[in-house]
Amino acid sequence: SGQKVCYGAFKHSCYKLAYFQDLSRRVGFQEARQACEIDGGALLSLESEAEQQLIENMLQNLTKSGSGISDGDFWIGLWRSGDGLTTSSACPDLYQWADGSTSPFRNWYTDEPSCGSEACVVMYHQPTANPGLGGPYLYQWNDDRCNMKH
Repeated sequence: SGQKVCYGAFKHSCYKLAYFQDLSRRVGFQEARQACEIDGGALLSLESEAEQQLIENMLQNLTKSGSGISDGDFWIGLWRSGDGLTTSSACPDLYQWADGSTSPFRNWYTDEPSCGSEACVVMYHQPTANPGLGGPYLYQWNDDRCNMKH
């Protein structure tokens, strides 16, 4: 399912959320990235607190509408190419936006990114999970293995 919503005010004027209740239809990072590009778009770059809030509102509206959105994180267009520095303190600075955006905005969950073998980024969406140290697992970002299905 994909719902496209357009606004005027942001650099990205249209957004499309793709959420699959059916686990077998969820995809890894590169597949998600390709699907967006085939659709004429790009995996989302979140470039400001205002844009982050806009996406949170979209997700809250979908959840409220009873459209069946439950636990399931969303890929965003942030990733880190593997270059051996995965455990160094420089790791957080190695993340880049897939669409070439240079925005420094980040919304990491507490203690993220954990780096190591996790190089692609999701926006948490786990409304039924018990909150962790950083609060509910909702809307903040987590690095995950790129082959995970979201």
